[in-house]
Amino acid sequence: MKRLLPPVMVAILLLGLWQWWVMAYDIPPFLVPSPLLVMKTLANDWPLLSGSLLVTLKVTFLALVASVVIGVAVAFAFVQSRWIETAFFPYAVLLQVTPIVAIAPLIIIWVQSPTLSLVICATIVAIFPVIANTTLGLRSVNPALASLFRMHGASRWQTLMRLRVPSALPYFFGGLRIASGLSLIGAVVAEFVAGTGGTGTGLAYQILQAGYQLNIPRMFAALVLIAATGVALFVLMGALSRRALGGWHESSLRTSEEAA
Repeated sequence: MKRLLPPVMVAILLLGLWQWWVMAYDIPPFLVPSPLLVMKTLANDWPLLSGSLLVTLKVTFLALVASVVIGVAVAFAFVQSRWIETAFFPYAVLLQVTPIVAIAPLIIIWVQSPTLSLVICATIVAIFPVIANTTLGLRSVNPALASLFRMHGASRWQTLMRLRVPSALPYFFGGLRIASGLSLIGAVVAEFVAGTGGTGTGLAYQILQAGYQLNIPRMFAALVLIAATGVALFVLMGALSRRALGGWHESSLRTSEEAA
């Protein structure tokens, strides 16, 4: 609770200043709505926005799962063969540095399913941290422990599962935290590019529609939902990391001691 108090106090202060600024200078709602108006709009438009939130969450979680499965598999392949890493790692970097808005239209055209095309776009955005962090973790083993495993005749599979994988878990969860946020960003950006309407549309489409209609309070309400979702994902991944590493890894032990 002590760790939550400072950011909550800062948030209350900023919201209060925002509310005062809008009221003091009589800012019209179609330019900058007040926090109270945004919350009121969020409550009134909840049936519409909640449905869009579920669509965005669906794409986000599917992309995150795909990023984890593919990223971990690629990292294992990189660790098993230097040639594979040298040959294919530049292409992973290429996916990372290519703007998703440049290739999303092609993916949307090539893939018939709208949901699948959005998931592919979000996966491309989120997969690199999983690959890079997991590969780094699998290679960052204690040389003395690696020599001990070789001395006792451990196979490559035993060394991988009993030494490399436990050593890589903190790196993997660090990449997972980053990938969770990037999967949400990728989902929203892909929805912006797709611009599909009708039923089953995400929050990005609601933001676009609100902008066209100058319904700025609804636009801010959708942005609040996206921001809250990103924070919730980060907190969830942090809790998952502490759950997996608690009690045996030094990073979690240090965090527990600091909290105490």
